[in-house]
Amino acid sequence: MTICGAILAGGRSRRFGGDKAEALLDGKRLIDRVAEALSGQVDVLVICGREESRHRCLEDWPEPGLGPLGGLAAALHFAERESHDAVLSVGCDIPNLPGTLLDQLRGAGPGIADSQPVIGYWPVALSPLLDAFIAKGGRALYAFAEAAGGRRIAIDPPLANINRPADLEKFARRSSRQDR
Repeated sequence: MTICGAILAGGRSRRFGGDKAEALLDGKRLIDRVAEALSGQVDVLVICGREESRHRCLEDWPEPGLGPLGGLAAALHFAERESHDAVLSVGCDIPNLPGTLLDQLRGAGPGIADSQPVIGYWPVALSPLLDAFIAKGGRALYAFAEAAGGRRIAIDPPLANINRPADLEKFARRSSRQDR
């Protein structure tokens, strides 16, 4: 079984006030931290919704502006073409992905993090279902996961989600206290 890791990074970062994928934490861009944590758990890694010179990148499918579902659809289509079995999706703004994420999410079908639906395990067989969901106007990951029979799974340790500069500062302070 082979897994495609997909970093969904096509958002506009409105609440952050700038490109949060480029935000630095301990001198490293958030997207690089996520790529590093994810790459050890997957067979191939792609970035969806943006251009990154260091990685293979996919345009959102079927078009930009569909939110995380556009990135997930692109990743599922890519994984299917490349004969992978599933996609492990994450956002570019989660600086503390555990090395056991795939193990926690993988199961009999789709599974999503109960606190962050952008984090999920998606068998490629779901690609036609997602295409139909998007075509009917669906835009919410939780709603798609429910339609696909997905399970919500609590991830341990709990995941940070960086939406605002204050979230990044809070995470950095907490991380530095834990390092002491």
